[in-house]
Amino acid sequence: MRVVGVIDLKDGTAVHAVRGERERYRPVRGAIGGDDGDALALARAFRAELGLDELYVADLDAIVGTGENSATIAALAREGRVMVDAGVSDPARARALLDLGAHRVIVGTETLPGPDALVRLLAELPDGALVLSIDLREGRLLSPDPQLAGLPALDALSRLHRTGLREAIVLDLARVGSGSGPDVALIAAIHAAFGDLELLAGGGVRDVEDLRALDAAGAAGALVATAVHRGVIGARELAELR
Repeated sequence: MRVVGVIDLKDGTAVHAVRGERERYRPVRGAIGGDDGDALALARAFRAELGLDELYVADLDAIVGTGENSATIAALAREGRVMVDAGVSDPARARALLDLGAHRVIVGTETLPGPDALVRLLAELPDGALVLSIDLREGRLLSPDPQLAGLPALDALSRLHRTGLREAIVLDLARVGSGSGPDVALIAAIHAAFGDLELLAGGGVRDVEDLRALDAAGAAGALVATAVHRGVIGARELAELR
C-alpha cells in the first residue's frame, strides 16, 4: 500500500488541516519535524524518518484564489515525487505545475468547473499526469457545478469518469484531522464499481489499522498527516505495514 505524506501550504507555510475549516489551520508542529510550518524540513522528515518520498501537496492559497506557492512547490518537487492540488481547472495551469517539477497534477472537484473541463485536461496533459480528487464534505461532493454539487461520491464519479483517468483521490474534508477514521465502506464501494481506478483515501486516517482496513477495501494507498504529526504512525508502524 502506498502511504503518501500530506503537506498543506498556506502563505508559504505547512499548516495542519482540521475538518476543512481553513481559517483554523495553524503551522505544523509534530513528531517528525517541520515545526513552525517549515514545509521543506517536513518533506525531508517524511523521507528520512519514514521512508516516504511521495507527497500530496495542496496549495490552499491557489485553491481559494488568494495567491500561490509556486516557489515552495518547486522546492518540494526537488525533494521527492509530489502530486499537487493548486485549484487547476485548465491545461495551461496544469502544465505550469508540471514545469515546476510536479510528478502529477491533482484536479479537485472543489474547483473543477464541470465534466467538460476534465475532458480537456485529460486530452491535453501527458498520459497519467492527472489525478482526479473527489472532494467531499460529509460524503457529499464539493463542486462549483450545480449539477454535481451535493452528489454522493459514487454518483459524482459515475458522471466524471472518463477514458484516460487512472487514479482518483477520495477526500472527505470533514474527516481531515478529526480522528473520526476514514470511510472504509465508501472506498470499498467505489473500488467495486470502478476497479480500473487506483484509489487513494484521504481524511481521517488514525493509525496503521486504518491503513490495513483501507488496503483490504481496495485502496491503492492513503494520505496521512495528523496521525504522523501526533506520533501514532511512525517508522516502526510503517515497517510493520510493509
